[in-house]
Amino acid sequence: MNFHMLHPADRIVMIMSRLYDYGMTTTSGGNISIRDDDGTVWITPGGTDKGSLRREDIVRILPDGSIEGTLKPSSEYPFHMAIYACRPDVNAVLHAHPSSLCSFSALRRVPDTACVPDASYICGKVALAKYAVPGSELLGDMITREFSHGHSTVILENHGVVIGASELFEAFNMFETLIFCAKLEINAAKISASPKRLSDKHIALYRLKTSVILEDFQPESFSSDELEVRRSMCRLINRAYDHGLFSSTQGTFSTRLSDGAIIVTPYAMDRKYLVPEDLVRVEGIKKEKGKSPSRSVVLHNEIYKNNPEINSIIMARPPEIMAYAVTDSEFTTKIVPESYAVLRDVKKYPFGSSFMQPKLLAKEISPDAPVCVIENDCVIVCGSSQLQAYDRLEVLENSAKTLTDALSLGGRIVTFNDEETEDIKRAFGII
Repeated sequence: MNFHMLHPADRIVMIMSRLYDYGMTTTSGGNISIRDDDGTVWITPGGTDKGSLRREDIVRILPDGSIEGTLKPSSEYPFHMAIYACRPDVNAVLHAHPSSLCSFSALRRVPDTACVPDASYICGKVALAKYAVPGSELLGDMITREFSHGHSTVILENHGVVIGASELFEAFNMFETLIFCAKLEINAAKISASPKRLSDKHIALYRLKTSVILEDFQPESFSSDELEVRRSMCRLINRAYDHGLFSSTQGTFSTRLSDGAIIVTPYAMDRKYLVPEDLVRVEGIKKEKGKSPSRSVVLHNEIYKNNPEINSIIMARPPEIMAYAVTDSEFTTKIVPESYAVLRDVKKYPFGSSFMQPKLLAKEISPDAPVCVIENDCVIVCGSSQLQAYDRLEVLENSAKTLTDALSLGGRIVTFNDEETEDIKRAFGII
């Protein structure tokens, strides 16, 4: 789907519905606007149900200041207009009150975006605007002061967040990424741990991770098996987004075909709306013409090369297990039989392993060690099929939440001893 080809009203409705459906705003909360090329601003109305917004509800503010629409614009539209006035590069503004970011705004501090490598350059430097009454002229002054200083991501004291970007999907990606960073810190606090920040050097190294240079080829045909693989992958990718296991532009999924080629997610395309034709076929050093595969495709190829039994790989950043990736806290699967049976022992590897040393990391992954955590980066799960890999991802995130919640209750967590672990292996046919 080409988001940019949608009418501004449709784009606003789509993103606002997404905010509401995924618990990022409430029925009455939040507002979104888009500035058109001619200076017209399209904005959500005030006092309406954000869960059932329609395109005809969107209000139009003309360059001369006159307002058109069946409803009144959001009461906070003045600060949208003020941001546009001071920042010619901003053509979309998103304001909402997700609980994770409101927790930070109540503490009058900002989430740390240096816990994972790409968050800092997606969100930019996060600013904090002084408190003022919603809808007031003073609030607009506090917000535009930060935007005039070059900030595009602003936490409002005791209120929420305002994000400006060149287009709406970029603003949404920044918003979603900042929520993820907030959840990381919150989850880390639940296990009484402080997140480990990446250094500027680590982040710079990650930024050097560029798109894989592969030769182009034009597939002559698509077998029914490949078409089914593409279809089932998209269903699981969409499900991963719906369940919070993937974000809009983060999460890599691949499947090996019977002829040895792999089908993999494209680079930086919205995981929510991926369709089969968006996926990329890769054959050795060649890729499907006109498409850009995930930058992790080299690692995936190495894992497949070493493991004939592995036919599907997922790399992701689910927020519960990532609390263990960004802290020194120990993650164990020996708390529930299913967790150990499905995941086995989960090892943690240093930051950079996935993109600086893919051949070495690939040697560590096998059917007997199908899951690993990369510090401050991601988790990797593998399986003999798409469904097995996806199930492992869900079990991993659920197990991390189980452990985190148990730690939050206090007391000592009891794990399986060696004899009990061997009993589980026998019961599940692991040995």
